[in-house]
Amino acid sequence: MSRPADIPAEARVRRVMDRYMTECQTNGTRPSVLSLATKLGLSNTTFRRHFPDLAKETSTVRPNPEPATAAEKHPSPYEILAARNAKLRRANRSLTENLRFAAAQIQHLAVDNAHLREALEASSKVTRIDRTGRPGH
Repeated sequence: MSRPADIPAEARVRRVMDRYMTECQTNGTRPSVLSLATKLGLSNTTFRRHFPDLAKETSTVRPNPEPATAAEKHPSPYEILAARNAKLRRANRSLTENLRFAAAQIQHLAVDNAHLREALEASSKVTRIDRTGRPGH
């Protein structure tokens, strides 16, 4: 378990937040609650828990992203192919894992079945007749 974080005073948080917002406007970047929390040495969750109003204020200040240019709207054929390839690789990996799991389950069931047959034969005093060794078949 982690140790409790040292929660700074709201006045200090406000000063850091104002500096951060000014910095974001100067750089043309979008402010984020996570970045602000990191500047204060807090986790995102801790910051949101102790300063919900400031977190909400930071979130509402975020400008909407600029609309994508025409080149960004339509991916190239190579990008489409690369995305499809990545999707197929993920699906293949998932199916391979499922196949391994199914094979392991079948092996486990086969072992259980053999143990149950042995227990049944022992309890009912029945001997098994091997079908492969019978003459004429």
